[in-house]
Amino acid sequence: MNIDLPEKRYYKIGEVAKAFNVNTSLIRFWEKEFDVIQPKKNGKGDRMFTPTDIKNFRLIYHLVKEKGFTLDGAKNRLKSNPDGTVNNHEIIASLEKVKAELLKIKNAL
Repeated sequence: MNIDLPEKRYYKIGEVAKAFNVNTSLIRFWEKEFDVIQPKKNGKGDRMFTPTDIKNFRLIYHLVKEKGFTLDGAKNRLKSNPDGTVNNHEIIASLEKVKAELLKIKNAL
């Protein structure tokens, strides 16, 4: 899945939900279920997600939505092998970006 988010220090929950094409309630639910997601909160209590949180969301989305893991299965996978899973997922994400750029070039020709 190709996520288009600008480079920022913090992202609002609406931006994250729109980037992943899910409801904000799912973002809040995953925040409660997965310990790796720890957003900062501003004075009003709004969640502000860091780029690290976005990487974790990308990994969780990949495991749950694309690979079909259950929530418990995704939690176990994150705990048992976080480094290997993240590296594979980052490689896949970068290859998908390259593919998208190549398709844009192809369509322009």
